[in-house]
Amino acid sequence: MKRPLEGILVLEFCQFMAGPSAGLKLADMGARVIKIERPVHGEGGRQIALKNIFYDGSGIVFHTANRNKESFAADLKNPEDLAIVKKLIGQADVMTHNFRPGVMEKIGLDYETAKALNPKLIYATVTGYGTTGPWVGKPGQDLLAQSISGLNHLTGDCNDTPTPMALAISDMYCGTHLTQGILAALVKRGKTGRGSWVEVSLLESTLDLQFEVLTTWLNSGKQKPQRAKQGAAHAFLKAPYGVYETKNGHLVLGISNIVELAGLLGNDKLGKFTTPEQCFNERDEIMDILRQQFITNTTEHWLGILEPAGVWCSQVMGFKELTSHEAFKTLRFMQDITMKDGSCFTTVRCPIRFNNERLFSAKGAPRVGEDNDKIKQEFNL
Repeated sequence: MKRPLEGILVLEFCQFMAGPSAGLKLADMGARVIKIERPVHGEGGRQIALKNIFYDGSGIVFHTANRNKESFAADLKNPEDLAIVKKLIGQADVMTHNFRPGVMEKIGLDYETAKALNPKLIYATVTGYGTTGPWVGKPGQDLLAQSISGLNHLTGDCNDTPTPMALAISDMYCGTHLTQGILAALVKRGKTGRGSWVEVSLLESTLDLQFEVLTTWLNSGKQKPQRAKQGAAHAFLKAPYGVYETKNGHLVLGISNIVELAGLLGNDKLGKFTTPEQCFNERDEIMDILRQQFITNTTEHWLGILEPAGVWCSQVMGFKELTSHEAFKTLRFMQDITMKDGSCFTTVRCPIRFNNERLFSAKGAPRVGEDNDKIKQEFNL
């Protein structure tokens, strides 16, 4: 299958996760993504490793976000290397970077300079907190952005300390926004012939992730979010929404009618809760009553009652249970990646399909500068 972004050349001056995750999505959809990295050591993300797992000298996090790309090593402080990079920019469709505000201006690769080199260029940037204001110089790191954004007061139970999400959600969501902006700019260029400057930030993306709860807070008295006593799943939703322990695991209940639920479960104690106001204001009591019942039997037993009646509910699974389930296997969501040193690891594929075709890409992440000679010859650098 011809992928929709084939023929699009992306120069990625990015490190760590937000910018490279956008490059990954573009590469999966067919774009040619060339990482511009410092010589020898490459981008900083190469040394970040979850559980200290490394392949071919780089952390598994780097390999996860940079498969199917090429690497061109260049010292941007070296005039000769900078001149070569500028020639590449003149032939590119998209350029991305996530340096702090002011860094590319000092190097001489700011938007106006890049635009002069290539008026059709899509210049796409990631910052931590925007380009002006008192936080401009603050490190743009995922945990910091989550914590500043208010997100940490939404996860966990009411007596828990502020709890961040246990994944790089700010980075990932910001990378998704960067991808959306780039695709929109490419559509615009197709109509006008002119490039654009696309800007996103970790903080703004994390705020956008919370648009439903932030809007609720702004329009409901601006009171601190109140998480449920136990099994909290959403600070602004009424019972029975939440997590419940069973005899052999856990199940979750989504948005449900408490009167119908009480009838299905034969639970007379729930009979006094009939209004939405009660279900929110007295949700801890409702959830306590449900906990006392659910713990008496297995997850499978309760799902056998609730699912046929159309109640939104599910078993709580771990990775092992999920990946062994037939429904997951049907998705064919995993793929194997082979490194230059012959080592292999398993990761996920692109979640987007085109014409019912899944997008697999088994090419591993590049070594630092491994494509320099090929790129110089191809682009007459």
